[in-house]
Amino acid sequence: MGKVAVAAVVVCAAAVSAAAVLVVRHRMRNSGKWAKAMDILRDFEDKCGTPIAKLRQVADAMTVEMQAGLASDGGSKLKMLISYVDNLPTGDETGIFYALDLGGTNFRVLRVKLGGVENVKKEFQEVSIPPNLMTGKCEDLFDFIAGELAKFVATEDEDMQSPPGTQRELGFTFSFPVKQSSIAGGTLVRWTKGFNIEDAVGQDVVEELTKAMERIGLDMRVSALVNDTVGTLAGGRYSNPDVIAAVILGTGTNAAYVERANAIPKWQGLLPKSGEMVINMEWGNFQSSHLPLTDYDESLDSDSLNPGEQIYEKMISGMYLGEVVRRVLLRMAEEAEFFGDTVPSKLQKPFILRTPDMSAMHHDSTPDLKVVATKLKDILEISNTSLKMRKAIVELCEIVATRGARLSAAGILGILKKTGRDVSKEGEENQKSVIAMDGGLFEHYTKFRNAMQNTMNELLGEETSRNIIIELSNDGSGLGAALLAASHSQYLEYIEST
Repeated sequence: MGKVAVAAVVVCAAAVSAAAVLVVRHRMRNSGKWAKAMDILRDFEDKCGTPIAKLRQVADAMTVEMQAGLASDGGSKLKMLISYVDNLPTGDETGIFYALDLGGTNFRVLRVKLGGVENVKKEFQEVSIPPNLMTGKCEDLFDFIAGELAKFVATEDEDMQSPPGTQRELGFTFSFPVKQSSIAGGTLVRWTKGFNIEDAVGQDVVEELTKAMERIGLDMRVSALVNDTVGTLAGGRYSNPDVIAAVILGTGTNAAYVERANAIPKWQGLLPKSGEMVINMEWGNFQSSHLPLTDYDESLDSDSLNPGEQIYEKMISGMYLGEVVRRVLLRMAEEAEFFGDTVPSKLQKPFILRTPDMSAMHHDSTPDLKVVATKLKDILEISNTSLKMRKAIVELCEIVATRGARLSAAGILGILKKTGRDVSKEGEENQKSVIAMDGGLFEHYTKFRNAMQNTMNELLGEETSRNIIIELSNDGSGLGAALLAASHSQYLEYIEST
């Protein structure tokens, strides 16, 4: 071999050696990045831990806060609002009743014919509220609502008409913060969900609706003003007398339950004849040192519109689960180049990753996690992810959803403890306690729902868990408002006749 050829071989060998070194370095660098990303994930997983002992502490703290909230207004982060609902549906209600369900940019009007549990006929219509009415004047909003209600009443057929000479009765579900003063009265504390009608704050919303109905000649009486959680409880109780509480797990979260009236120290009036009172807990505002908060939760809270409030809701509800996942992914991208040399710009946008998208990735059962790849590409404009990366993302979804589900179960255990239903008592081995559930998170996020149910079984033990039933109660709040109008109507007739 000539000198030139030897030199060429040497140069070539050197080049190959250098390339090999670069490959090794690249692999080592990538390996280091991956290890760093996994460290972030493992650290987050550790801090999200919800062992049974911790969940029991959360449940006990919930019970203590419930008692404090029942003792005095302002005594707890839990408002424990008295609903003035002391007469829940029995299943024997009959007649035709209306409901108005106002909780956001749309409202629903319902007409319900009751003839026993097996014979319920419903008609309803959904109406969008014009954006200008959401920030205008109180009178304009209620005039619009009353007008749409009158149009719906005009569609009654013979089968769905109230008896001649009787006044139509309405249950009003109003899902904004209200200080209730009676079963059919309450003043608006503040608007949420994009509404900002200043002259309505401090006004009795039932009075405002009644005046609007009178202005157009609509003969209808508001018999019950209810929160959507209280409505869900009433709707559940109508078809099942064992329903003792309702929990909403959707965009937000709340719970209501049936309390003994003599266990409410802040109750000032005569005790109701039923001996019971439904309490709207407003449990999204629950706080405890036992909640497994991470720095991601703390930064989410400090960046929110209501820092320091609704901490429990920010850990368990559909509004926030996807955002927690996004924040962890962002740190993995920033500190471990999880998605490459640059941080994807879309990943930096708060709330871009919604909980339904998180659920779709979590439930991905394709061998190559194609759904995860599609969601990353469509929402975050991240492509060319490896299967290993996609598996890590599914694991992250699992961590966040499981923590939320297990904490939800602990909250329910707190209610069961407060009402003495967390253990089977002698002679009551077959007493069922049913929790009526509503909300898209519970209904559609299967792995969340299953984790919650499994955690309840763990917390209660095999014997007791047989008697605690968690069941979906669809459209509970609208139907529940009509049922409470019916219950209250019959209650008034009873009072008048005795």
